[in-house]
Amino acid sequence: MRAIFLILILAALAFATFAQVARVPIATPPAPVFADRERQTELAKRRAQVAARMADNSVLVLFSAEPKLYTGDVDYVFRQENNLFYLTELKEQNISLVIEKKNGKVTETVYLPKRDPRFETWNGKRYSVDDAKRISGINNIVDAADFAGYLNSLAKGSNESVYLLLPDGDRDAEGKREYRQEAAFAATATAKTVNARPIFDDLRQIKSPYELKLLQHAIDISIEGHMRAWATAGRASWEYEVQAELEYVFKRRNADYWGYPSIVGCGPNATTLHYEESQSPVKAGELMLIDAAAEYSHYSADITRTFPIDGKYSKEQADIYQIVYDAQEAAAKTVKPGSTFADASAAADKVIREGLFKLGLVTDPNSQEFRIWYMHGLGHWIGMNVHDVGSYTKPLAPGMVFTIEPGIYIRADALDYLPDTPKAKEFKAKVMPAFERYKNIGVRIEDDVLVTPTGIDWLSKRLPRTMKEIEDFMKVAPKNVPFGSLRPALFPYSSRSGE
Repeated sequence: MRAIFLILILAALAFATFAQVARVPIATPPAPVFADRERQTELAKRRAQVAARMADNSVLVLFSAEPKLYTGDVDYVFRQENNLFYLTELKEQNISLVIEKKNGKVTETVYLPKRDPRFETWNGKRYSVDDAKRISGINNIVDAADFAGYLNSLAKGSNESVYLLLPDGDRDAEGKREYRQEAAFAATATAKTVNARPIFDDLRQIKSPYELKLLQHAIDISIEGHMRAWATAGRASWEYEVQAELEYVFKRRNADYWGYPSIVGCGPNATTLHYEESQSPVKAGELMLIDAAAEYSHYSADITRTFPIDGKYSKEQADIYQIVYDAQEAAAKTVKPGSTFADASAAADKVIREGLFKLGLVTDPNSQEFRIWYMHGLGHWIGMNVHDVGSYTKPLAPGMVFTIEPGIYIRADALDYLPDTPKAKEFKAKVMPAFERYKNIGVRIEDDVLVTPTGIDWLSKRLPRTMKEIEDFMKVAPKNVPFGSLRPALFPYSSRSGE
């Protein structure tokens, strides 16, 4: 009788543990679905906001992204230029958008390649004129063959200012690579050219409810990917196997792609910020850091978690994790309309300085010594780029979305590169005992947050974040998620159409 009673108690405890973990939804919620009218209204509003910022008697010209060569006659997957997509949601190559503002009147024109059966035999269906109208809401659709002539006449004009997406100064390497067509036009044009990027940078910094639905879905897909990776990591032999489980979810949930190359680092590899090789063994007793996220309909999430392979943080791992967690919490508490990115950064820095001092990894909590172990910024804007456009000096406002991602990385060779000075030698001698205890531990926690009228919304809140939440999840999830199988188990199918 006692044995039966004991079994019932254990079963009840197991069920309670599972129920606690099961309250965290695992499957990705259905994708957002927009009616044509809803999408057209959203895009028309964005174009109107751009036109309102243009000077009178001016023209905005947006070029399609150029194909990027992978090798030989193989291109990378085409991805439309963000700002053109932002105003049209047209994904095809060789499309251009022109917005003219003359005497207060605004006209909008899309230059669209004609359909060609020979091209479509090899490459698939192109947009028809009706397709372009339905997607973008722009009714004036012109043959792209006429675009070169229009550009030529525009370049020779003198009465209109021409807005283009241009590289921003000599140090803008990204702009020089991405906006070559625009730079070439500006270099030869006699017309006055104006950089349109500040207009888009300002508008895109505030996300509309429409955008937030897309971004949230990218986040939700990413959360499911992380959960599957955690659940299967203990049965993996190599980091790339864990990465495969993660990115399987991205593809199954119809993400466009990853938002950036996935970082899946075990043990010492967790101390490398942009570790992308995924070629090392997965070992019990070590931490795994996964910084990975999906892109959905041009919007990218960005999430990082650091979890124990065998489901339990060691004392030393927990020491570091708790500091990073507390730093993230401190930063989040500053977020509200009117506060600044600098406020959040300062709050996180303070926690990390003091935490590292208590562990003996720095000798002065008021110095910059902590930067040996925490060398990056607190976070960045996210949206149509994983490092999205926007000013970091502006006060925070509702609709802004950014990451909060403090980290501590006790790299095995960190002390080897200190300068050969008496002060550096003294520092090294003092922190060496703590360094030996915490060596090769790397922890980053990264969440996507939205500034609301009253404070903050954690968009990635469904993904366990405290050590207890993660350990509880790791007790149950591995038993319910198949490893190396296409069978989704806890992850029921959810298509882009919401079926």
